[in-house]
Amino acid sequence: MKIDKKIIPYFTALITNIIFGLSFLFTKKALMVSTPITLVAFRFLLAFIIMSLLIAFKVIKVNYKNKPMKWLIVLAIIEPIIYFIFETYGLQRTSSSLGGLMIALIPIVVTILAIYFLNEKPSRKQVLSIILSVSGVVLIILMDGSKNSGNSILGVLFLGVAVFSAAFFNIIARKISKHFTAIEVTYFMMFLGAIFFNIVSISNHILNRSLSNYFEPLKSSSFVLSILYLGILSSIVAYFLANFTLSKMEASKSAVFANISTIVSILAGVIFLKENFHLYHTIGSGMILIGVWGTNYYK
Repeated sequence: MKIDKKIIPYFTALITNIIFGLSFLFTKKALMVSTPITLVAFRFLLAFIIMSLLIAFKVIKVNYKNKPMKWLIVLAIIEPIIYFIFETYGLQRTSSSLGGLMIALIPIVVTILAIYFLNEKPSRKQVLSIILSVSGVVLIILMDGSKNSGNSILGVLFLGVAVFSAAFFNIIARKISKHFTAIEVTYFMMFLGAIFFNIVSISNHILNRSLSNYFEPLKSSSFVLSILYLGILSSIVAYFLANFTLSKMEASKSAVFANISTIVSILAGVIFLKENFHLYHTIGSGMILIGVWGTNYYK
């Protein structure tokens, strides 16, 4: 049976966001035994080593000659570096469920950024949809604060910066997809992420005179399992699929699939981490998702 090529980007977007949705669960588990910087350092080091081996054995190939590296460097600084610093520290201070809800705002931010970078003006219905989504996040934050749920304002702000980083990533990745293959973009992201986060991690150990503890988290089986998932599936596979999707589909369309990531992360947090999910979470989630749907439906 012949598969319609037009369907493939939708399928890759679906798989990408299922993987990303479960990554919040594995991140929370890994953070129980390590610091955020240690976690991302191992995550991208593993991803970089595996991709380098695949290149060495000519399973995949990359070629950066005579290509606009400036934009690729900007992309890799935004994500993974900026994004994962704020996402990981944000998740340390909030629940997996709230992290997923915040990520649902990415399509909203992409729409807002498109006003300035792509001269796309939202309609009145889009503006109302954006307000509805933001109101949903505000509702959850205010109610969480009143119930001492463990979600801190600082954690929410960190996740907010991560959301803006992911939105910029969508726009820039779409822009450079004419010049780089999905594998070339993914490999460079893993390279810069591995270099940056391991320099920071090793520097912290040297300053604290604890360099011998660098591999300490690997003694934990839950940390190793989390790193394997985050380093292979959530870094190599998911980012390759994401970059492939963005090379075939508009950034705003692709961003809508973040809703799947949100639903998966909420379910994983409630089922596996036994996180609380109150009535106001349901109302706020509905406001966010309806707002995201409206923002894209009324384009």
